[in-house]
Amino acid sequence: MLNFRMITAAAAMAASAVLVPATSSAQIFKGETAGVGDPVHTMFVTFANQAGKAGVEIQVNAGQTLTKSMLKGGRQEIDFFSTVPSLVNLMKNQARMYEKVADAPVAAGQLRAILGFKAGAYHPVTLAGSGIETWEDLKGKTIFTGPPAGSASATSEALIKIITGYEAGTDYTAVRLSWGEGYAALADGKIDMMVRPAEIGSSKIEQFGLSGEFRVLSIPEAVVGSEAMQALFGRPGRGMLQFDGGVYKGQLTGGEITALGFTQFVGTHAGVDEDVVYNATKAFWENLGEVHATAFFLKDVTAETAFTSVNVPLHPGAVKYYDEAGIAIPDALRP
Repeated sequence: MLNFRMITAAAAMAASAVLVPATSSAQIFKGETAGVGDPVHTMFVTFANQAGKAGVEIQVNAGQTLTKSMLKGGRQEIDFFSTVPSLVNLMKNQARMYEKVADAPVAAGQLRAILGFKAGAYHPVTLAGSGIETWEDLKGKTIFTGPPAGSASATSEALIKIITGYEAGTDYTAVRLSWGEGYAALADGKIDMMVRPAEIGSSKIEQFGLSGEFRVLSIPEAVVGSEAMQALFGRPGRGMLQFDGGVYKGQLTGGEITALGFTQFVGTHAGVDEDVVYNATKAFWENLGEVHATAFFLKDVTAETAFTSVNVPLHPGAVKYYDEAGIAIPDALRP
């Protein structure tokens, strides 16, 4: 089981995706990640910026649905992308959102990893006055669980079911919107709660405490040890995470909050040249001080956490760097 603990605050994240300036003769690689303000976006843009210093120019297309980005990566239509560990087995088994995608298993076999990282936690956020103070209060409420085509909505709904037994569409209304629409809907009072994966201390979550009060629901202690919750914690890219509720101004849940943590990794595909990935990987790790200065949550990125939740083989270029740097690679991750 993945199980990590964070009690911290976060600094503001990187502002936007960029195309690192390239010479006219340089090859430009395509990259995709989540939207601005997401920790996954921050990490990916940071990686792209460092790769650019080694001549690996990555054009970052932000605001993408990662289920689709991973498929495009496996098809070698893009070169670098943010990768969700829990989606890898779904692709391999042609399950759920990949059920009708005939080449999903083949595409999954082409996925390669560069490095993993702890991204944050699922935040069940409700504003003061919503009538929600406990999980049981979700009965009959309207809840934003995530985007229509992503994996977050299914995870959020599974979390609610394990804690309360409530079914989406029967016991409460599950609303699936884009992340930006979800934030706006909660702020405008059009929904009662939002379940949002975010880094601890997220400025996006903090905004609800700047003009009022809000609550982040904590997973009840009585549920943490249940078989179903332990199974959710044990899924690829998931784990239990605890943080101080006081990290957010105006947040009403006192003391320590127990949450569903999530991790991801920066991915590529088997067809990218070994030297390209080696140079990008080396530049990232050799400029780790700048990486840590980008956002507070990235201070947890170290050689010891390099393979967090990675569940596909490393790219040979990444392997070459880690071997040279003396960073031990788990045997299961060698291509």
